[in-house]
Amino acid sequence: MRRVASRPRACFDTAVSESISIPSRFNGPLQSGNGGYSAGAIAPNVGGDVAEVSLRSPVPLDTELAIDAAGDGSIRISDGETLVAEARSVDDLGVEPPQPVSLEAAREAAGRYRGQRGGQFSRCFVCGLDREDSLGVFAGEVVGREMVASPWTPPEWAADGDGLVRPEIVWGVLDCPTYFAAYLRREELPVGFLVRQATRIDAPVKAGEEHVVVAWPLESDGRKSEAASAVLSADGETLAIARALLVEPAGTSPASGSARAGRGGWPGRRPGPRSGRGSAPGSRGRGG
Repeated sequence: MRRVASRPRACFDTAVSESISIPSRFNGPLQSGNGGYSAGAIAPNVGGDVAEVSLRSPVPLDTELAIDAAGDGSIRISDGETLVAEARSVDDLGVEPPQPVSLEAAREAAGRYRGQRGGQFSRCFVCGLDREDSLGVFAGEVVGREMVASPWTPPEWAADGDGLVRPEIVWGVLDCPTYFAAYLRREELPVGFLVRQATRIDAPVKAGEEHVVVAWPLESDGRKSEAASAVLSADGETLAIARALLVEPAGTSPASGSARAGRGGWPGRRPGPRSGRGSAPGSRGRGG
């Protein structure tokens, strides 16, 4: 697939801030930051075309987090004595997008979204069904393809003064669909959480224009699963692409509905059976 060539890849400013805070409106679980958004807010503090952020514990909301730079260009984000995240620049994602999905196919796929009402992620600002102001990225299975997709029209509030969606919002949109892609063939969705996301933004994502968000599974090894995702223009051009690592906590099962792992306790995705398909209202498949 060709990449948009309207401008060079978005490179991150290497100036390192002293601290960062994730506003409460950008939650994923009920009481912590959306993993992708949080990673995207951290990413400008490392240089290069591709930033990789590893989440070490839940990202607290409305909390001043310290940023410490290392000599090798990587950074650490901490909440007091708790390590929250680490970030660095990497050379390449090691993944390319598949053939594009049409807007029509994406709208149809959103009707098979497996997200659930109620629970830890029902009010996620990207994919939550219980939140009227969510971005409405409801990625469901694409018929005949090993992937999930959703249409997405970015709202004006997600953009900067030039009408371009802020990078951290793009990171958040790239996060949620990877969960549904990683566990696409599971009859029951397991508890799982994002532990690492690497993202490259190739071209602007414009507010008010309809896009397609896609995700597809990569590799799985025990409790670890990898998936990739991309934001495409309406005509199929790749605007942003990401690779994500998800982990199922030890000692959890699809029926448990909750998990505790890592420092501070990391809430997992709420499980949802395949019978939950079609639960997403079609009017919300358009986003924001």
